[in-house]
Amino acid sequence: MNLFSLIRIAWKALQRNKLRAFLTMLGIIIGVAAVIAMVAIGQGSKKSIQDQLSSMGSNMITIRPNSNVTAGARLDATTVQTLTIDDINALQKQSQYISAISPAVSTRGQVINGSLNWPTSMQGVSPQYLDIRQWTLKDGVPFSATDVNTAAKVCLLGQTVIDNAFGPGVNPVGQIIRFNKIPFTVIGVLNAKGERISFVANFHVAISCICFLL
Repeated sequence: MNLFSLIRIAWKALQRNKLRAFLTMLGIIIGVAAVIAMVAIGQGSKKSIQDQLSSMGSNMITIRPNSNVTAGARLDATTVQTLTIDDINALQKQSQYISAISPAVSTRGQVINGSLNWPTSMQGVSPQYLDIRQWTLKDGVPFSATDVNTAAKVCLLGQTVIDNAFGPGVNPVGQIIRFNKIPFTVIGVLNAKGERISFVANFHVAISCICFLL
């Protein structure tokens, strides 16, 4: 029996049992479609998680001070200082696998713009921090090493602060705001990345304002 005869017999069998053939085909179609959909969803979720981790800095290492516990009581972070600029310089000179390094300080307070204010956090960092965290600017310019060395009171703002301290759609570049009564000139706006990037100032300005090193 040749191939053509087999196909003809199979076709006649399908015609005699149309409902059974339809249900069989439907089950195969649904099963294959379900498998393809689950694989696609899994791959999409994996890619989404990888993108989120990459945006946070997948090859980033954060070094923090030793635990500040004394006699069973945990002290406030402002009362201890175990990392200094000399430590940063030593890492830059002695580590051959570090492509960029930035000190960081942080604190919370009120951003004030005229009659508007908003509670937020400030991070004092060096210019390399934007590359480390893969943060990009929507408008304006980043602060430079000169700004850090001269302790210029300049800052970058995230979209949350702009919306609440200026209003949606307002471009704050060039305007002056206050953070805990200290005036800062806004020189740039960060692109939104789905995380609460609020207020980024240059490192030495933050040090002079906060007076402690994390």
